[in-house]
Amino acid sequence: MKSLMEIYRYTFSYRWQAILTIIFNLLFVIFNLLSIVLLIPFLQMIFKTEEVKYVAKPVYKGITHIVEYVTNSYQYIMQEMVKDDPKSALLFVCVTVFIAFFLKSLFRYGAIWHQSQLRMAVVRDIKNKLYAKALRLPMSYYTEERKGDLMSRMNSDVGEIEIAVVSMLELVFREPFAVLTSIAGLIYISPKLTLISFILLPVSAFVISRIGKSLKRTAKAGQEQNGIVYSAIDETLGGIKVVKAFNAIRYVQANFEKINLRHQQLITKAFRKRDLSPPLNEVLGSAVMICLVWFGGVMILDGQSGLTGSKFVGFIIIFSQLLRPIQGIATSVGNLNKAQPSQDRINEILNTEETIEQQVGAIPLTTFEDSIELDHVWFRYKDEMVLQDVSFSLKRGKTIALVGESGSGKSTIADLLPRFYDVSEGVIRIDGQDIRTYQLEDLHRHIGIVSQESILFNDTVRSNIAFGMDDAPMEKIIEAAKIAHAHEFIINMENGYDSVIGERGNKLSGGQKQRLSIARAIMKNPSILILDEATSALDTESEKIVQGALDELMKDRTSLIIAHRLSTVINADEILVLSKGKIAERGTHQELLEKKGLYHNLCSLQGMQS
Repeated sequence: MKSLMEIYRYTFSYRWQAILTIIFNLLFVIFNLLSIVLLIPFLQMIFKTEEVKYVAKPVYKGITHIVEYVTNSYQYIMQEMVKDDPKSALLFVCVTVFIAFFLKSLFRYGAIWHQSQLRMAVVRDIKNKLYAKALRLPMSYYTEERKGDLMSRMNSDVGEIEIAVVSMLELVFREPFAVLTSIAGLIYISPKLTLISFILLPVSAFVISRIGKSLKRTAKAGQEQNGIVYSAIDETLGGIKVVKAFNAIRYVQANFEKINLRHQQLITKAFRKRDLSPPLNEVLGSAVMICLVWFGGVMILDGQSGLTGSKFVGFIIIFSQLLRPIQGIATSVGNLNKAQPSQDRINEILNTEETIEQQVGAIPLTTFEDSIELDHVWFRYKDEMVLQDVSFSLKRGKTIALVGESGSGKSTIADLLPRFYDVSEGVIRIDGQDIRTYQLEDLHRHIGIVSQESILFNDTVRSNIAFGMDDAPMEKIIEAAKIAHAHEFIINMENGYDSVIGERGNKLSGGQKQRLSIARAIMKNPSILILDEATSALDTESEKIVQGALDELMKDRTSLIIAHRLSTVINADEILVLSKGKIAERGTHQELLEKKGLYHNLCSLQGMQS
């Protein structure tokens, strides 16, 4: 029920669009019924039988008798026209019925016009909320969850909400009104026959509820499987080189087909359950209609009820129209049941706790003046203690290098400094102040990161260098590129700085991508620089060029370097050797060599001379 209320709120978040959709739908229902009712007096007049009842010119008796007045007025006009010229009466009824059908179609299109704006505006808003939330989610979320599942929620699940918004309007306003007006017309013609027809409604309601419960379970499983499908696609395309290099095409294809088959089976099952209600209701409706034909025929033949042949034909036509909104209710309920798991999956994202939040009353970090200090820092990820009692101080303008085997905690320290994660115990301070007390935007503004994987975007060179900056001067962009040793290859590209570099920069070489990342960091002009394996993925020639760019970037900056290639950190002011989350050794390059400990062993393994 909570999910349905949220869908209801989505529907009326654009109140006037929703109200106009409702008004046009109600007018559509009225003229749909009117286009049928208009035929009944004509049938009475044109097929002259003893049953024809002639009426006197009606007198208006007030609003409470408006239906009777309008009906008798139309019948009186038809009656007079049939007396004078039956052909004119035929033309008149054809024109009035055509006008009724035209207005019915016009109002239906009016409803669709406003409904289309409403449904897409709701979809846009939900996607905006999900995207904004995805940007604020902690890094731990992306470690534990699949990106493909998030994409599935932003596409398939939101698509189900789009359908549900339309179904909500139709279920709450249009279809019940259509049912009530049709029943009112049936009661007006023959209360006795209407009572017989009421057997359809409870049976339909029972069928809808039974199918709906089953549909909700299947739809949830289908949407979860769809997330797995998206993840498989994202994973495969992201590692397509590895797939080809290891001749794994058949393997990943078979794996994907297995996942996709399961998705197809679940979605097919959900569609079958959703689409079962309308035909079942139609069968039940046709059964009731046959009963009505029999009962009504008997009543006319017995001549006891006052039911005429023309009214009976009108009754059957109206009753057939009653089936459409009942089937519409079944379809809408099915769509809403299918949308509820999607709404729950969307809420899982929107309600995910933002563990890295800015404190109330956070203070600005205007300048970095003195030092960064890690004071007895511990960090736990799930059940594993990644860092244990780590303490060191990095003075302004100095460089500290972190080295050690894989998994020793080097990158974790780099992630703690910009608060991608928060420490489990201990404290990190900048200029003597706990970093958790600073405004997050200020903290990030002072920190520049160049990582092993060059994260670039499918945009121009200019936009990637000036990423996150509005109206950055071209002169500064070129200056940053020159410092990063990137200007020369950029101007040789087809469109220079306006060249689009492809998804993740795949039109560039590894060295070119890394130099663009460095130019981006230079453009940001951070006080604190984090270099996380910035050259480890490059060949010797590219590494030499990139290292020159990094040296330019590090001038007069406070730098934290993480490196496997120890040749890149020999000039660091201090080197920390990490092992199993602890600082095992610390000192300058020469001091650590003289200790002949872990660092000395690492240097020997890399062939570095003592």
